[in-house]
Amino acid sequence: MSEPENPESKGGSAAGPQPEPIRFFGTTWVDHDNGYGLRRVGAAIGSLVAAVAACFVLRFAYEGLQLSDTGGFVNILVVVMFAICSALAFRKTWDAFSTRPSDPEADRSLQGLKAIGFIGSLLAYFFRTFTEAPGEALHRQEYEASRAQYARRRGNPSKTPPKKKPKRK
Repeated sequence: MSEPENPESKGGSAAGPQPEPIRFFGTTWVDHDNGYGLRRVGAAIGSLVAAVAACFVLRFAYEGLQLSDTGGFVNILVVVMFAICSALAFRKTWDAFSTRPSDPEADRSLQGLKAIGFIGSLLAYFFRTFTEAPGEALHRQEYEASRAQYARRRGNPSKTPPKKKPKRK
């Protein structure tokens, strides 16, 4: 993927904080350039196609369970397990687009659950592409905060709010 050129970095080395790339979008989310719209459409179509294909795979697996004659309880248990895991994976993936996990260790412990409910994660990705690149709001918020902090450290008065003078008594 080609990355857009940062106007601050024309001299070779980058000045200030650089945006964090997003999977499938690189740093096109910053200015919505270099095919950003097409990438969003492609990500939406790709995640939906992958979710549909995953549903077919799960259907074949379920038919295999029925052929093995394991019993109604096991069949219901498998369906309920995939439904619950998909719902939880959807919610966790959706939340990860807007906030960083407060406890990364607990988030790592849920990777197995998210792997089982991968259809939920794919659907969350699909629905999020209708409003933004998945994770764009979080990355934009962090990028703008780091740029503001960098401007304050550099002493650029146009980027910093005016300081209030304390009142004397």
